[in-house]
Amino acid sequence: DAELDSLKFLCRREISKRRLESVRSGRDLFGILLEQQLIASDKVSFLEELFKNIKREDLVSQLKQFEEEGEVNAPDDPPNAHEKPIEVICDNVGKDWKMLVRKLDISEVKLERIVAANPHNLREQFHQSLREWQKWKGRDAKVADLIKALRGCNMNLVADKVEQ
Repeated sequence: DAELDSLKFLCRREISKRRLESVRSGRDLFGILLEQQLIASDKVSFLEELFKNIKREDLVSQLKQFEEEGEVNAPDDPPNAHEKPIEVICDNVGKDWKMLVRKLDISEVKLERIVAANPHNLREQFHQSLREWQKWKGRDAKVADLIKALRGCNMNLVADKVEQ
């Protein structure tokens, strides 16, 4: 509790007082920091400063190890065979994109986080949701699964375009 209070105090310039008062856990705080893009997978300096200020060198060293292993600086957009189908899908699926993402078994929590991170850009919300599915599935992310989900949502024209 003391560390959380210290972290909240350190974030008082970046996060409104009202929002800070609603924070009950580290997860809540880090969720807000992610939402406000103060931290990201490739943007950890703010987090590192927070950990240093609360004298948690163990967390600082874990963060540095994470950086050294290339996780932080790895490009978000590695080229792969799924890029073109994802672009075709984003270009052709309209307002029912959430139905497709749910068919791909993306959790509501992840979906809400993506929407919160891109509040005014529906295309980016959809694109990031598909990328999240791709990251989650890893090597098991198959174009055939995208086509199956599209057909399951009665988006047959888009499925046909992806097949082409």
